[in-house]
Amino acid sequence: MNSFISWIGGKKLLRKQIIEQFPDDYERYVEVFGGAGWVLFGKEQKGMEVYNDVNGELVNLFRCVKYHPEALQKELDGILMSRELFFDAVAERRGMTDIQRAARQFIVIKESFGSSLDSFGVRPKNMKKAVDFLQVASGRLTTVVIENLDFEHLIKTYDRPGALFYLDPPYYDAEKYYPDRFMPADHERLRDTLGRIKGKFILSYNDCEAIKEMYQGYHIMRVERQNNLTAKGGSGRYKELLIRNYKKEVV
Repeated sequence: MNSFISWIGGKKLLRKQIIEQFPDDYERYVEVFGGAGWVLFGKEQKGMEVYNDVNGELVNLFRCVKYHPEALQKELDGILMSRELFFDAVAERRGMTDIQRAARQFIVIKESFGSSLDSFGVRPKNMKKAVDFLQVASGRLTTVVIENLDFEHLIKTYDRPGALFYLDPPYYDAEKYYPDRFMPADHERLRDTLGRIKGKFILSYNDCEAIKEMYQGYHIMRVERQNNLTAKGGSGRYKELLIRNYKKEVV
């Protein structure tokens, strides 16, 4: 099934290839840089599932969709797409309830250009259909654990021999496109953290020499997808890497 939102760097166009690389023998699935959760929503329900993101507003939206879909739909009832409403939703949310904050986050994601969260997209969207779909998304999230942790803390918490971590960190040397801070040193911290785990991981990154050198010795697969990150200036196909710490058996 589809996610109920889009997000910068989302894996809608690549999730099939990612899921095909999953091992068969995992007992818990952990999506470390959750974003829109395209891979989570696209995979079969199996064992324990964890969604995580460092963005508190995004996590609050996921939790409200999971636990309070009717209240969120009521808050969004009759919503109209307009530039004024968009910038009202972007504004300060202090003092609002979790439901009110989630509704405004939903509006900003749906109505921003390329899910950038800061510029209004003028292309018409069927908001009623999007709001109605929240009930379906809520059903999928029923058994999913939703976390709001730094990646290192999360990985240490959920690591087991039967764990599978899927990671889609901000692209190397493209961190400025993402809404949350991710420093060059964090790429190395992520590599070091993954080098110590007991479970398995599959990691998606942009295809660049720095990443290939950083993960030398792991299984690295090159894939391509349509470029949706640099919508303000990019075009064509985007080369990406899928990196694993396990050998994928060919059936």
